[in-house]
Amino acid sequence: MHGFYTKNVYLCSKFSRTTETNKQMMELEPQLYYYDMGAGVTAFSTTRHGGYSKGSYASFNINRYCGDNDEDICLNREMLCHLLGIGDDRLLMPHQVHEAKVVKIDEALLALTAAERQEALEGVDAVMTNLSGVCIGVSTADCIPVLLYDREQQAVCAIHAGWRGTVKRIVERAVGAMAAAYGTQPRQLTAQIGPGIHLDSFEVGDEVYAAFAAAGFDMPAISRKYPVSDGIGEKWHIDLPECNRLQLIHAGVEAQQVRVSPVCTYQQSADYFSARRLGISSGRIFTGIMCR
Repeated sequence: MHGFYTKNVYLCSKFSRTTETNKQMMELEPQLYYYDMGAGVTAFSTTRHGGYSKGSYASFNINRYCGDNDEDICLNREMLCHLLGIGDDRLLMPHQVHEAKVVKIDEALLALTAAERQEALEGVDAVMTNLSGVCIGVSTADCIPVLLYDREQQAVCAIHAGWRGTVKRIVERAVGAMAAAYGTQPRQLTAQIGPGIHLDSFEVGDEVYAAFAAAGFDMPAISRKYPVSDGIGEKWHIDLPECNRLQLIHAGVEAQQVRVSPVCTYQQSADYFSARRLGISSGRIFTGIMCR
């Protein structure tokens, strides 16, 4: 079911060497927001609560590409893996670059060394798999994470859709990639759009508005002008969750099978990381999905 959930776990070897109180251990447990996408999958987004990270990374961050302390990241990953019941080599997150490349996670990729896997996931913004017990996910802090679950083929996909990836129609490309790899029919998909920046908070420059317009988007459906903070003039705002929802429907996913998180990361930055609120040197949300 949807909602926050924590679970007592034996966290890592650090706990066997210290005398943490029960209260301290509870504070370190990651709090995840789970999505109900079907009986065959576990799907979730991490929150800022739990974990070891400090400062603007506080406190649950597993992204190695945003400047956080590597030891804290390792401990956070270990907690998440234990909660999911998998090894660290089965928790996969690409190094995203705001493009539209989709990579399949298969046994051959899992057989690579850690360094080789990292290289294979360099410059990737969406990952998919039909392997059970493998958690794939993407990292965001205002960009839009999208999860897909093929109920018939038991395949999943995690997509990072920032505004550039959205303009490149990455979710439509991901649906196509799943069709090619697994025989996915769009009507068989359940989609979850996770926490990200919403229309009211996503002010953009004219060049961003122009990029969406040039790509053929229905601008009245995804954009609106708001007064600027000093009251002089107006700025365009883009509705990224809605834009990705409409893309999914255009790709053939049934509208009733597309769910949208109500969380705006900018407005709820106490619970979810927001780069616009906290700066680029801050933590990231991990939105993951795993076939069981």
